Amino acid sequence: MTRTVLITGISGFIAKHCAVAFLEAGYRVRGTVRSQVKADEVRRTLGAHADASSLEFVEADLLSDGGWDAATRDCAAVAHLASPFPISQPKDQNELIRPAVEGTLRVLKAARQNGVARFVQTSSVAAIYAGHPFAREKPFTEDDWSIVDSPATTAYEKSKTLAEKAARDFVASEAPEIHYASVNPGFVLGPALDADVGSSADVILMLLRGSYPAVPRVAFPVVDVRDIAAMHVRAVETIEPSGGRYMGVDKAMWLVEIARALKARLGADAGKVPRRELPDWLVRMLALVDSSAASIVPQLGRKMQFDNSRTRESLGMTFRPGEEAAEDLARSLIALEVV
Repeated sequence: MTRTVLITGISGFIAKHCAVAFLEAGYRVRGTVRSQVKADEVRRTLGAHADASSLEFVEADLLSDGGWDAATRDCAAVAHLASPFPISQPKDQNELIRPAVEGTLRVLKAARQNGVARFVQTSSVAAIYAGHPFAREKPFTEDDWSIVDSPATTAYEKSKTLAEKAARDFVASEAPEIHYASVNPGFVLGPALDADVGSSADVILMLLRGSYPAVPRVAFPVVDVRDIAAMHVRAVETIEPSGGRYMGVDKAMWLVEIARALKARLGADAGKVPRRELPDWLVRMLALVDSSAASIVPQLGRKMQFDNSRTRESLGMTFRPGEEAAEDLARSLIALEVV
């Protein structure tokens, strides 16, 4: 059987790490890009971290049928990572929901047509925790789903939830022969492979640049990108039944805890990183003029807990500490002169 795996959206932060992990595991990797210019950039990056001699590219877009037949042909597996990830919420939620849902189904249909045996969807913990009561103390597990009808659920959270549900429904009703799994990462940190880091590094960049004298009282379920990449490989190779849902989280950390970890670990390189928290009232005032601040207001003072012991056991995962993931991302940004 062929050992080719398709990675959609291969130019993304997580996707490039997945490509390295699959290449190191002996797979041939095919990636989708929007242009060959981007393909050349990705090839250079991956070639610096793995043997990229078997790497190939296909042009394809989530909102178009073109390219997906060629992309999925002769593949043993698809790792579907392509999905929009905004730093602030759009005015029209369909800007996120449509490409997430329609794009996922478009890739799945092409995979079914070409007899792809395994399909791993990169979902998110945003498909797990959103819309639940603020005061909930019970840890979230792989069984939980975000409540898309809740007014507190953002467009991004809806897009991840609806896209994952659409995929699961499609496989169950129209493609039961495909072994399906989802990987649901938390807030992804860990080293950047190149300067094209996208939205994932924005929070750490904000801290390193000293953009604010203090940080909002928000918490994140952190995870290292290298562990998420390993989860994708293991989800493709697992002997667990189809339908697995694997939550990628080390632990929940207050943003100020992340900041203080950087201060302790980076020394002078973290000279601008704040140590203190902003009062909630001040964040709410900033939200009136700052869309990024507005997007975090619903999460002020909330530290959700996550229990992914099922994922750890099923995939044999031991997650890197969140402090290490934050440090390694910061050090890579400094080395790449992104800061």
